[in-house]
Amino acid sequence: MRIEKTKAGEIIAKRQDKVMEWFLVQEGTVIQKFGDAQMELGANSMIGILENDRFICDYVAKTDCVLIVIECTNARDLQNILAEHSNFRTVFLRAALEQRHKTLCLYADLLNKANMLHQKAQTFYDDYNALCDEMLVEAEQCSRMDSFKALEIAHKAENWEINNSNSLMKKHLKEYLALMVLDNGMCVGAIMEASAQMRRVTQGIAEILNYLKYNKDILIAESHNDILHLYFDLAVESSRQKRDITQIKSKLSEIGDFIKTLNLHDEDKLRECENICSNYDFTAVTKGRINIATEDCIGHILKFAEYEEEKITDFKKLIKDYRNLPDLYSTEPEVMRLRKVITKLYYEIYEKAFLKAAKSGEKLSPIMSMFFNFGFMDVALVGEENANALYNLTEQLGLFKSDNVYTLYEWFMSIYEGKNEPSRNEFDQDYKAYLIDMRRKNEITEEEAKAYKEDQVRKVLYEMHNMFQSVNRITYGKITTFCPVINGEDFLYSVEKSAITADKIESAINKVREIDYSILYREVTFSDSDHGIAKEVIMKEVMPDVILMPVIGTRGTMWQETANARYDSKARFMFPIFMSTDLEEQMMENMGRYRWEICRRIQGVYWNDIRDKSLTSEYCDYLQFYRKNSALSAEVREKVKVALKKARNNYREVFVKDYMNWMKYEAKGSFRLNKVSRAILTAYCPFSGEIRQSLKSNPLFESAFNKHELNNQKKIQRLTALYAKYEAAGGEITADLKENMKFYQM
Repeated sequence: MRIEKTKAGEIIAKRQDKVMEWFLVQEGTVIQKFGDAQMELGANSMIGILENDRFICDYVAKTDCVLIVIECTNARDLQNILAEHSNFRTVFLRAALEQRHKTLCLYADLLNKANMLHQKAQTFYDDYNALCDEMLVEAEQCSRMDSFKALEIAHKAENWEINNSNSLMKKHLKEYLALMVLDNGMCVGAIMEASAQMRRVTQGIAEILNYLKYNKDILIAESHNDILHLYFDLAVESSRQKRDITQIKSKLSEIGDFIKTLNLHDEDKLRECENICSNYDFTAVTKGRINIATEDCIGHILKFAEYEEEKITDFKKLIKDYRNLPDLYSTEPEVMRLRKVITKLYYEIYEKAFLKAAKSGEKLSPIMSMFFNFGFMDVALVGEENANALYNLTEQLGLFKSDNVYTLYEWFMSIYEGKNEPSRNEFDQDYKAYLIDMRRKNEITEEEAKAYKEDQVRKVLYEMHNMFQSVNRITYGKITTFCPVINGEDFLYSVEKSAITADKIESAINKVREIDYSILYREVTFSDSDHGIAKEVIMKEVMPDVILMPVIGTRGTMWQETANARYDSKARFMFPIFMSTDLEEQMMENMGRYRWEICRRIQGVYWNDIRDKSLTSEYCDYLQFYRKNSALSAEVREKVKVALKKARNNYREVFVKDYMNWMKYEAKGSFRLNKVSRAILTAYCPFSGEIRQSLKSNPLFESAFNKHELNNQKKIQRLTALYAKYEAAGGEITADLKENMKFYQM
């Protein structure tokens, strides 16, 4: 155990970080963040107690805090700690019970909001239809209501659990604590029981928050495709016909009050709601809703891109001809030519429209948002039901964004704003190398090269002409029949089910990290010569950037293993924003390619030189000389031969197949690899501690795992001594240094 001080605003533990220790709050207040909800943890609260493998929440110091850091990750560690420090039993158990109670209270509050949202929205919609019938007015449709369902929770808290916690905390806590701390087994059991309950309820909270986030706009939305604007339009039309709108205004006021009560919307929406519901002049406006099915979407997009009517008409005809094909996936020459023409024009339209949007800074209409983010252009081509679903998703674009996940439009904007550099092209040239090559060929002058280097528009165009056009086709999956304008036939599932959100990406990456814990770690240098560390190589995890391409596809791609020449820069993965295959499978496959390519990048010219041992050099040596390898039987050599043939002698792709077997089967004790490939993967793609522990008794792994553990223990001992000396000299143990220590404890 050790004492650690944190300042207000500092992150104590980050969501999805590996749980290597618990933190007992001795002084101060910590904010536990559940996405859009949060709760406060005061003195004697325990950070890490509800998690299992990785932190489920972010924990941020609200005030300056003093923490007791306890090396604890599971029930076995807890058993040992409480056996040695029996005085902690009451503290730990009370912390678990109090935090479970707070979590259950938050769950109950959010669940009540979700249920109210569904019940009230349905009532408002039914009342609207009844009111239209009463007034003999044709009711408008709200497409969101067709698929709007009550919340279904997989990780549910039962009412008896909430009632039990209420009774315990309010009436019998003292007696319960006195009983449970008498015995270490009972105390640990009670703590872990509360922990498991909290973990399940926290997952339930995440489900509720996602439901609220996705469905709150059914009441009031940016696109005005919502219940409030159904009544708004009815009031406008009734005012125009000189009808009494008292009843409609009363309903608007009721909706406005409910929106305030929910407290889910931002200030702009609340102001708009207040404006509509308070003495609004309905005679001075026109209707606020649009019906996507009746909109000229192609015209809207091309007019935004400032095309002339003649060209708009020509493009509409091309899309109509494409839409009316008996087989959209035909490989007949005339169909191939049609797709080629549409594809060329699509990228031209995208380019012009994006540059206008970026330079003007104006807010995108839902149709433009559908075009930029989803590849949508035509309602008839994608289908009315799908078009409505895409239209609704424009209100939920936050679901597709995180610190490491971008929609393509957001990615282009990040380059335009100078936050990211363009990707490498298919010839492995980054933007700087491309300019040097252009200058070498005398295609640009020295002055132009200098100007282009900082020209953000040219950088965006470089990304569009290279990465976008290549990767869009790759992620679609069927290269010969690719067309960038999405069509409904490519949706094998509903739009919502096909959508690849940031949460799904995060989950898929974590599935890999849970098995191959070191995959995203890189060696970086730390130095602080003033306090005794001249140069120390440490391990740092670098999460990849993931860009969601505007296509309905089947494949992901690991486009580049680093963003630039620095080894600690982010990799770039691309996935279709709508996917009809298994995301986790695709993520695992591309993580395998990343394993290979990052090794190649770091090893440089020695990537296949066996004198410099590495993953790639050992695998190349194994595949190059498998026929002479006495460790392989004749049957195994034949299998290697077949694998090489299937991969067209591409060593990387043979490795990727082995990596998939390593992750999917060998990690579970089902052996698919030969002894040589297994030895290489054991050395360079080690399993996490939990998996190593479960497989340790197997003679195939025992020796290698023992060697791995011994090496880690030596590293930990050396780092412990180094860090102690560094702190004694006045150095501060930074987050990177802590992460480095945790790496060898995994």
